[in-house]
Amino acid sequence: MRKLSLGPSSSSRFDEVKRNWRQIVATYQHSDLKRSVWQLANSVTPYLALWYLAYRLLAVSFWFALPVTLLAAGFMVSVFIIFHDCGHGSFFHSNAANSVVGYITGILTLTPYDDWRAEHAKHHATAGDLDQRGAGDVWTMTVKEYQQAPFWGRVGYRLYRNPFVLLGVAPLYVFLIKQRFTRRGSSARARMSVHLTNLALLAIFGALFATVGVKATLLVELPLLAAAGAAGIWLFYVQHQFEGVYWARRDARDFVAAAMEGSSLYPLPRVLQWFSGNIGFHHIHHLAPRIPNYRLPKAYREQPLLQRVDRLTLLASLRSLRLRLYDEDARRLVGFREV
Repeated sequence: MRKLSLGPSSSSRFDEVKRNWRQIVATYQHSDLKRSVWQLANSVTPYLALWYLAYRLLAVSFWFALPVTLLAAGFMVSVFIIFHDCGHGSFFHSNAANSVVGYITGILTLTPYDDWRAEHAKHHATAGDLDQRGAGDVWTMTVKEYQQAPFWGRVGYRLYRNPFVLLGVAPLYVFLIKQRFTRRGSSARARMSVHLTNLALLAIFGALFATVGVKATLLVELPLLAAAGAAGIWLFYVQHQFEGVYWARRDARDFVAAAMEGSSLYPLPRVLQWFSGNIGFHHIHHLAPRIPNYRLPKAYREQPLLQRVDRLTLLASLRSLRLRLYDEDARRLVGFREV
């Protein structure tokens, strides 16, 4: 798999990317009010309609409700992308509009807006930095760290990186439990967003428990969150976990390299690309987070410099699940069997 050389001996091709990226992305770093409002309407409205329909069908049969619930999960991912763009200040020109829509979509996706926004900003600031792992990303140990870890530390890490845990247990844990608590050292604004989101969710789920019952609520909400959460975590995982991914120590980390080679180009079929808000153009997103999701494909099509990364195919992305450790000497992710 050919990769750009973005290390110490940078090629002239990389020099051109590094020299010109700011003016290239500037063309796309503005929102379009009509497109934003339309995306908000065609994501939130179907999501709420399908969510309601799932409850109605549940009265007939769980198996009638389940396909509708899974389709609603796809729209939930789309709603989360809007929430994500609001957090970057890219969905609307107005900061107030981004905050209002961010809070509303955050409640719909069980995610406190200002708390998540602060954590996600750390992810962008530290992506590809081996000395600052763990901020809003999938924890990755180096080969040496794993070899030097105690027995139970290695067992715990293997369990954490197991696909069934990562894509099955983790989504429910994150959305139902982890995001209900404030983070140590977080700002007052971030803590307040957690409390306000929890109050809103308490009112919503309290009303559901009182009207349709606890069992019916769980039969809709758990599959919905499991499916949407698994899709979201998978997308996040595959965007930064592939064989030739860029990692470097803090003093050697290059921002453009971290974006261009530390984030994947993961093209999906058109329908899935829409549901995922074009987030597969992740290298562009990390290069310029202020580009709205609906402008990412245009930026890729029109700018040859942004096309100089390899595509991560569906097959290669599935193989990435076996890559669990970063080998600093080989500068690539490896599996447990290679250690």
